[in-house]
Amino acid sequence: MQPHPNVQAVQRALDDAGARDGSGGPSRVRLLPEAVHTAAAAADALGVAVGAIANSLIFDADDAPLLVLTSGAHRVDTAGLAATLGVTHLRRASPDFVRRHTGQVIGGVAPVGHPGPLRTLVDTALAGYDEVWAAGGVPQAVFPTTYAELLRITAGTPAEVA
Repeated sequence: MQPHPNVQAVQRALDDAGARDGSGGPSRVRLLPEAVHTAAAAADALGVAVGAIANSLIFDADDAPLLVLTSGAHRVDTAGLAATLGVTHLRRASPDFVRRHTGQVIGGVAPVGHPGPLRTLVDTALAGYDEVWAAGGVPQAVFPTTYAELLRITAGTPAEVA
């Protein structure tokens, strides 16, 4: 059975970037037995701390997409982040906005594999884990990587987002 096109796009982006997991091996998308729509569910399925889950959250920042990769252990401070970024409106994006800018659905948005580049912030709290897990393009797909790799493969900016 062929993987979902989104999973293929994420794996292709990981391969093209030479992305690595926490042990230095290639990052490979893994399909879980069922969808994991929350950081807690993903952490339980993987047997890792919830803080090691890199949630991919898409925000509407003055009508432009902003990808925030945040530790599953906390929530984004949207007011503080908006002030830091100098944007007037920063709000969670609608499902249509997310799909339009990522080609993926909420609950499965990956840090990579989008139709075009997205401005990306990577939560500095993820640096506290040797390996982090991110979504792989659909709600039941995940892949292992590291904080440094997330910064590199997304061209992201380190940020305190909570």
